[in-house]
Amino acid sequence: MGALVYFSSVSGNTHRFVQKLGIEAHRIPLYPKDAPLVMDEDFVLMVPTYGGGNGRGAVPKQVIKFLNDERNRAHIRGVISGGNTNFGSAYCLAGDIISAKCKVPHMYKFELLGTPRDVQRVHDGLEEFWRQ
Repeated sequence: MGALVYFSSVSGNTHRFVQKLGIEAHRIPLYPKDAPLVMDEDFVLMVPTYGGGNGRGAVPKQVIKFLNDERNRAHIRGVISGGNTNFGSAYCLAGDIISAKCKVPHMYKFELLGTPRDVQRVHDGLEEFWRQ
């Protein structure tokens, strides 16, 4: 099975979602002074969407920095995104952008903290994805 990599801001919404999954995950550092995360195995990336719905700045800068490292970009196999439906057409836009740029599937979208059903679907979906 591959890995799960995620970014979570200070709000911790994505972190709490990942904790509910009950699987090992690697967190992209929040602060530039922290040691960078470098992956040497295939992974699915989980990200929140930034920008308040205007479409600008949807992908967190820390995620951009992580993916700009070719060692990491070579191992991304899919993306899962969180967002807020109040963002309208920019709902989960970070996942759409990463999917297009990295040519990987946008596997799932969830709102804010996600529901128990979202957690189960992501958990089961990741298991199935890595079995294929």
